[in-house]
Amino acid sequence: MVDMSEKTIALVTGANKGIGYEIAVGLGALGWSVGVGSRDAERGDAAVAKLRADGVDAFAVPLDVTDDASVTAAVALVEERAGRLDVLVNNAGVTGGMPQMPTTVDIETVRTAVETNVLGVIRVTNAMLPLLRRSMSPRIVNMSSSVGSLARQTSSDDPTVTGPVAVAYSPSKTFLNAVTVQYAKELRDTAILINAACPGYCATDLNGFRGVRTAEQGAAIAVRLATLPDDGPSGGFFEDAGVVPW
Repeated sequence: MVDMSEKTIALVTGANKGIGYEIAVGLGALGWSVGVGSRDAERGDAAVAKLRADGVDAFAVPLDVTDDASVTAAVALVEERAGRLDVLVNNAGVTGGMPQMPTTVDIETVRTAVETNVLGVIRVTNAMLPLLRRSMSPRIVNMSSSVGSLARQTSSDDPTVTGPVAVAYSPSKTFLNAVTVQYAKELRDTAILINAACPGYCATDLNGFRGVRTAEQGAAIAVRLATLPDDGPSGGFFEDAGVVPW
């Protein structure tokens, strides 16, 4: 095991590109050791090489959040490297495939979105909890979206605010927000702080690079929530401007 006693150890799922990669950049800039979770080992290795070239203490973590064996192997890798985990950023996400009109959607599209965006978060979080409990100031950040806000979905007809009709993706983020609250309730008497983050409408693979914000801008809220003080909030939903309405 590498001596990581003086380092903050983070794991970011889906970190080989886009917002996840920029979160790794942001956490690495703090001097942290950052695990780059990636379903594709080759892409993960390439991301790690790029991060290291820029001075980040990064390491590859092959990780498919929908696969129990992959998650178990990821836990073993982090434990062997560091013996604990200080910060988990659940960033991996999928749309499930488009179109997603409620009256015509393929049920498998919904299932795919929920499997990664919700069940994957639960699977990884629960598997990593023993390592997080060894940290002095453990933090969990769940990457959500404004399209998961029921208040915003029902308060505007502006598609730049509410997003498209997407009966798989949008409700999966609402589901994730609710799951985040439940974790916060159970863990309220521990040192673990868990919150949901809204990165804004960023230009990434997920939306065909149609977003109006950069991935780096989208990553900022995750970095902020990952570095909350011990008396910081838990069970909230936040963006750069502050609290996002449920």
